[in-house]
Amino acid sequence: MSADRLSVVIPCVDEGGVIERLLDSLQPLRKAGHELILVDGGSTDSTVALAAPHVDHLIDAPRGRARQMNAGAHIASGDILWFLHADSTVSCDAVELIVKGLTSVECCWGRFDVSLSGHHPLLRVVEFMMNWRSRLTGIATGDQGIFVRRHAFFTVGGFPDIALMEDIALSRRLKRLSRPHCLRQRIGTSSRRWEKQGVVVTIFRMWWLRLAFALGADPDKLARQYHQCSSPIQDS
Repeated sequence: MSADRLSVVIPCVDEGGVIERLLDSLQPLRKAGHELILVDGGSTDSTVALAAPHVDHLIDAPRGRARQMNAGAHIASGDILWFLHADSTVSCDAVELIVKGLTSVECCWGRFDVSLSGHHPLLRVVEFMMNWRSRLTGIATGDQGIFVRRHAFFTVGGFPDIALMEDIALSRRLKRLSRPHCLRQRIGTSSRRWEKQGVVVTIFRMWWLRLAFALGADPDKLARQYHQCSSPIQDS
């Protein structure tokens, strides 16, 4: 195993329909000595029971991705923190790419390109724009599997305790230390929120939320709007 040990932090609430798939794909990491941490925000479905046998630590934290991910980071023992959403799909060489990327370049953090699961043609446009914009601006979203050296994460104070756009805010903090290492390798994520309300409607809603946040809107109010177009997958 590389000298760089990863702690994978996964925040979730009611993700019983997808969590096993992700955790199954991460088991080779555990066998290699890396660490899996699941932070539950009060699930009422089978998430906890399904996840417990497949992680090194399963902890509870107040609901909210920022709070949950910070809680996971505080108990993590790895040199690198890798934050994944429960509906992510990762490749078997992801850890090697992370370690190599943070070793070979003057970066203390980074992210993957993203691939959306749906087949609607507009989702390919969404993917392209997300990846291009991220590479141009140095801002990453949670869907892109943000990874960061532990010392850098705590140097900038971790995720700010806000209800939405915590990934954008963390990126801004980390950019003070270095530009992100933008991996072209893709990490998959569910397109469920795009498909629930319609792709076009969701594109404009997400653009509006990002613009409003940039202009200083209250993250709590934006979070309520966001959750209107977000739909956890229930147990199958």
